[in-house]
This record gives sequence, C-alpha cells and structure tokens, in this order.
Amino acid sequence: MKTQHIEPFFATLKAANPQPNTELEYTSVFELLAAVLLSAQATDVGVNKATRLLFPAANTPQQILDLGLAGLESYIKTIGLYHSKAKHLMQTCRILVEQHQGVIPRTREALEALPGVGRKTANVVLNVAFGEPTMAVDTHIFRVGNRTGLAPGKTPLTVEMKLMKRIPAEYLVDAHHWLILHGRYVCQARKPLCWQCGVSEFCNFKPKTTKP
Repeated sequence: MKTQHIEPFFATLKAANPQPNTELEYTSVFELLAAVLLSAQATDVGVNKATRLLFPAANTPQQILDLGLAGLESYIKTIGLYHSKAKHLMQTCRILVEQHQGVIPRTREALEALPGVGRKTANVVLNVAFGEPTMAVDTHIFRVGNRTGLAPGKTPLTVEMKLMKRIPAEYLVDAHHWLILHGRYVCQARKPLCWQCGVSEFCNFKPKTTKP
C-alpha cells in the first residue's frame, strides 16, 4: 500500500466506526484479561457465552481461585482447549493475588509473565484497558496487513512492527479494532467482500472480488 493511501484508509474506517471496541464482553480489567486469555483459538461469541455464566459467579482473581480448577472448568468447558486455559487462568490468578494484590499490572513485562498471556494478549489489555497505542496481531490483522499491502510480513511480530511504524499516530489507539473488524466481516479469509469494502480503492489486493 502506498504511503499516501494509509491516512485515507484509516480515515474511512474511522468515519464508518468512530468508536470501535472489542467484541468481548467485560466490566473490569480482570474480566478483560480473563476473556482475552480464554479467546485464543476461539471465537468472541463462544467466549462471551461462557463468561456470561462465569463472571457473575467469579470475576476477581481470588474468586476464580476459590472456584478451584474443576469448578472453573465447569464454566468454560464449551471453549476450545479449556483444560489448558483453565490451568493457565488459575496460575495467573494465583500470581495476581500473591504478587500484585489482585490488581492487573500495567506493564508489558509483568503481563507477559502471567501464564497463558503472550504478546498479543498483553497488547489487547494495554490497549483496551489502559489506552496504550499497541497492536495485537491476530489472524484477522495478519491477513489484512498482508492482503492490503499495509504491512506485509511472514510473522505476526513483523506485521505488528510494520503497522506501528506506518499507521499515523492519531489512528493508532483504535487501529487494531478497525483492522480486526474489517478482517472479520469484510476482508474475510476465504473470499474478501471487495464489492462492499469502503477502503478497496487503497488496497493492493488483486484481482478484486465481485458480487456473486
């Protein structure tokens, strides 16, 4: 994607959705962290279905610990990889209680030290909860970055670094939401919906798809 097309690309996405947000449901920073941890290789819809039952019963690190592993698993068993996710969430809650007084840390290093929390999850928490301009590269952003020519790269980290460098500062805080939603609903994996895409004129993808 040509440099001069990047600003209008994001201006168009912003005009269509001025205040984007994650589709995960949460009411606290801990709920956000737990939901993102559970969302790896799962849909937001599936995670929300489970957390609507879990969070009213336990939505603090200590309350999750009090459930016990089997109790936690009973709430999230509909989510893929729930055994390992439950274990990671329990370990994370123990660290939060013992080392952070139950408060979610605000640094990347401390977040990534939590079991089950990688760079992508840390980026989501830093961005959504604390308003930092980070870029959580999931499968949608990786695809959009490559397909559009906005930030081509062979690894999520390469795409992340290119996006952070190329996206104008005024769009950075919300950029990862716009790109995720664009990839989820328009620039889809099997067949991008180019004929209804508002930013197709700035995109390098060829040939553009047409309405079936």
